[in-house]
Amino acid sequence: MATDEKAHARPSMLSLAIKEKAALYASYMPYLKNGGLFVPTNKTYSLGDDVYLLVTLMEDPAKIPVAGKVVWVTPGNSHNGKAQGIGVQFPNDEAGENARRLIENQLGTAVKSARQTHTI
Repeated sequence: MATDEKAHARPSMLSLAIKEKAALYASYMPYLKNGGLFVPTNKTYSLGDDVYLLVTLMEDPAKIPVAGKVVWVTPGNSHNGKAQGIGVQFPNDEAGENARRLIENQLGTAVKSARQTHTI
């Protein structure tokens, strides 16, 4: 009997430190339900993969823990010059809401800007 290893695999853990508001703007994905972040990585992921993020924002030493799902993949050989990585959608829970709120508080009105990001 074959087992689905992916269903039993532990979520991959990624750490992301964002030190500037412009980098946060470029990484944040406000158009996703519950919000999300683009995470630069050379590791291969598939849509739907579970990941666990530890995010550090600007000068705040506290790490924001949030689980999420891969909803965007930019491969390393992307023809549009975008950075390689994944988009992680925050869950509809307290941790996801906390991450979204903290990010949007940091961005302020910039969250509604039309400037280009890592995803669109």
